[in-house]
Amino acid sequence: MSSAEVEDLPVAGTAVILRDGADGVEVLLLRRPDRGSFAGAWVFPGGMLEEADRVDGAAESEDAGRAAVRETAEEVGLDLERLVLLSCWVPPAGIPKRVRTWFFLAADPGSVLRAAPGEVVETRWLSPQAALAARDAGEISLMPPTWRTLDALRGVMRVEEALTRTADPVLFRTRFQGTAAGGVFFWDGDELAGAAQGARERLIAEDPVWRFERS
Repeated sequence: MSSAEVEDLPVAGTAVILRDGADGVEVLLLRRPDRGSFAGAWVFPGGMLEEADRVDGAAESEDAGRAAVRETAEEVGLDLERLVLLSCWVPPAGIPKRVRTWFFLAADPGSVLRAAPGEVVETRWLSPQAALAARDAGEISLMPPTWRTLDALRGVMRVEEALTRTADPVLFRTRFQGTAAGGVFFWDGDELAGAAQGARERLIAEDPVWRFERS
């Protein structure tokens, strides 16, 4: 997958940081302040690509990985080492700020979390199942890329299992269709995106319980 496959947009990098828990992997989530981008949402550490992250001749994903490492250190004080490219997300058309974001898996280095004032209100280590249940209970707010990433990590028992998966990184071109009860986010494999009739690759984002449909 290359940046040439999608339209030209600003770029960001995000780190999905995992640690081994008693009942499977746990994921680091942080809550953003009630202002700015993703106001009040629980997200993975990360941020915009800066000029210092760029290396001549490097792929965009490599630069985004350096941004994810830098932003993680700035936001929560963790120095990441090994990154595994997971996915690339392109937001729906029509939203105010559109950024192409590369997601990377990384292992918790084990150091103490230090939340950056003004950027991080709170941090939590949660299993994917617990995070999704907290969203459905109205306790936390999740964005669709965060929701889908957590959903894909359900049932993963060990960090090394997640890091050694061999699947190619996935490009998610997100679209949105409003409904009376909320909305539907859908991707290339869905009939709403031009796939075969009856095909499903969509997140039904209607309260109280979000659900994913895939054919």
